[in-house]
Amino acid sequence: MTYPVQKTSAEWQAELAAKDAESVAFQVTRHAATERPYTGKYEQHWESGSYACMCCGRKLFDSETKFDAGCGWPSFSKAASDDAIEEKRDTQHGMVRVETVCANCGAHLGHVFDDGPRNAQHTTGLRYCMNSASLAFKEKT
Repeated sequence: MTYPVQKTSAEWQAELAAKDAESVAFQVTRHAATERPYTGKYEQHWESGSYACMCCGRKLFDSETKFDAGCGWPSFSKAASDDAIEEKRDTQHGMVRVETVCANCGAHLGHVFDDGPRNAQHTTGLRYCMNSASLAFKEKT
């Protein structure tokens, strides 16, 4: 797949280093690795604002859609826009899952599951289970 923002591996590594990204950010975003549960800086982060792609800065989620799924990774019930995230079939590790990537640069974000909450605030029933290393937080001003 071709994405609007494309860079070489060396360019992505330099970009992430310049942003002081977590040490696992390159492996997570460019090679679909997964950070260990309960280790990411946004897993228990509840400030008001938005979460963007660590690689390209595209807005992905609003803090109002974040919830505690108890899974060890930041979880959201809805993407910030219909065109923020691309979904792909993932059959690695003997499972069938739906991988989520940034629609702007192809960065691996995590996976989406249909076991999220359904209530007045979170109406989709989805759980976007994201790696903190793939996200950058922008405080609401």
